Amino acid sequence: MRLVLLVASSLWATLCVNGFYLPGAAPHDYVLGERVALFVNALTPNLLNGDDNKLKSMINYDYYNPKFRFCEPEGGAIKQPESLGSILFGDRIFNSPYDIKMLSDNKTCRTLCTVDDVTGEEAKFINDRIKEGYEFNWLVDGLPAATMKTDTRNGDIFFDQGFNLGQYDAELQDPPIFNNHYDVMFRYHKPTPDTFRIVGVLVWPSSIGGLQHEPTTCNHETLRPLILSETQNQTIRYTYRITWNESDTSWATRWDNYLHILDPRIHWFSLINSIVISVFLCVMVNMVLVRSVSRDISRYNAIDLSEDVQEDWGWKLVHGEVFRTPQNPMILSVMVGNGSQLCAMVAVTLIFALLGFLSPSNRGSLATVMMVCWSLFGGIGGYFSSRVYASLGGTDRRKNSFLTATILPSFVFMIFFILNLCLLIAGSSGAVPFGTMLLIVLLWFGISAPLSAIGSYLGSKKLTIEHPTRVNAIPRQIPPGPKYLRPWPAAILGGILPFGAAFIELYYVLTSLFASRAYYAFGFLALTAGVVTLTTATVAILFTYFILCAEEYRWHWRAFLTGGGSAFWVFGYGLFYWATRLSLDSMSGRVIYLGYLILLTLVDFLATGKKPFILFSRNSAK
Repeated sequence: MRLVLLVASSLWATLCVNGFYLPGAAPHDYVLGERVALFVNALTPNLLNGDDNKLKSMINYDYYNPKFRFCEPEGGAIKQPESLGSILFGDRIFNSPYDIKMLSDNKTCRTLCTVDDVTGEEAKFINDRIKEGYEFNWLVDGLPAATMKTDTRNGDIFFDQGFNLGQYDAELQDPPIFNNHYDVMFRYHKPTPDTFRIVGVLVWPSSIGGLQHEPTTCNHETLRPLILSETQNQTIRYTYRITWNESDTSWATRWDNYLHILDPRIHWFSLINSIVISVFLCVMVNMVLVRSVSRDISRYNAIDLSEDVQEDWGWKLVHGEVFRTPQNPMILSVMVGNGSQLCAMVAVTLIFALLGFLSPSNRGSLATVMMVCWSLFGGIGGYFSSRVYASLGGTDRRKNSFLTATILPSFVFMIFFILNLCLLIAGSSGAVPFGTMLLIVLLWFGISAPLSAIGSYLGSKKLTIEHPTRVNAIPRQIPPGPKYLRPWPAAILGGILPFGAAFIELYYVLTSLFASRAYYAFGFLALTAGVVTLTTATVAILFTYFILCAEEYRWHWRAFLTGGGSAFWVFGYGLFYWATRLSLDSMSGRVIYLGYLILLTLVDFLATGKKPFILFSRNSAK
């Protein structure tokens, strides 16, 4: 056991040292004239013209995709080191040919390069990306290049990450305008008279047309914009102008301008509303259970024990059936084990996020921590799966251990492989490289699966859970019950309140995943997760009590389905989000979105379904 812990600790340290890419984790003090490196990331689609329009693509493109014909550095582009999570989220960071030196060439118009013979096919590719709302993503000293915007609700100025590839008005149907000039403002802070720290990067892109071989000019206001012809070859000249602006913003607070929450009152309203619903639900469940159970117990106590005949009613009728082994106990125990592992992963990830380790400055840290936690918590999944399987009367523990360690990762890997294949076919830079795929498999086989086997072994060595009552030899006949207590209607009805407590945050999570927007409201997310947990447990308790009162003793699967009922609403909301916020014309984009939605729904179903089942199992055993 000590050897396993030592190996796991060593792998964790290796990932922390070699895998994490922490831009901005420590301040870099520049001196006058020192080169400031500007890195370029993949181009990503974004919502066009604000939040009222739809996202039109799900594909990321490499900055140095040959069809873009952007300027390349001398000697070729050099890929920068990235973490596992950064690669999974589609980051592809390279160096750039921009020659920038601290406080040098202030407001000087410079030519980056001139690209000749841009073909009509390449122009059409660029124009299509402009119509789909693609944006540049630059990085300087760990900060993303951004566009300065104003919050119309309160007048606050904030930095919105990324800037447009071009300009296009869908209503006017004018030809797209390509931005080939960039006014870049570097905001710097002086901690000492001789050192400088970058605290902000702003870009104002514009288009300069006309003859591209004339003397360099950055006066875009007097020249017509550049419109790329799709019928003939043409030349594109890229220009830029650097401006240095001293700022009072310190290095420690430089992210405050980027991490702006649009109208936080929506988050607070959703959270308070969810808390009120949860408290009301808990009070209602407590009243129903206390009154009903107390009344039933009083009836039983009032019966003269000397009577030869004692009549039972309500849930007391099935006291000899509730511990009967359900159908497919192997599958149920595996799902409970995987759900326990997911819950542990989510809990630890939220703790890291609340402590500030998963800020947007640490690119890919969210996915990296999730992957590492999932691997290290394999023992939790194996332990709970083994314990539940034993309590349900299972005997084939080796098969249980094997399925717990393989079924969910295999299904997720299969979906992930299909999505990655779609990205490769679409020519997206978001496709995960083969080496990264091998690393994920290594995390699974080298860490998660062995730990899951160890957890199963420890769970099987503990004393078997003894039930307080014996199971009747002959199963009791189940009378017809109300339709709303049937498995699937109960699951759908039981998922309404947990979903209602989280659907506002779900909107922001989906927007972050698919619209290339950083999510940083982890405090709201953690509180919402707590409210959802409480609501799920109370709803499942209420429905399970109603089921037992209806003399339906097959509560195991029903408790899991009722707890995971919010997943059906999550999937339905994902389809609604697709219809209202997305406009995906390509088949690959549709498959990618649907695949990620299925994975999100599966995670929610396993994580929320496991909670009430474990709760009932422990309480019934007592």
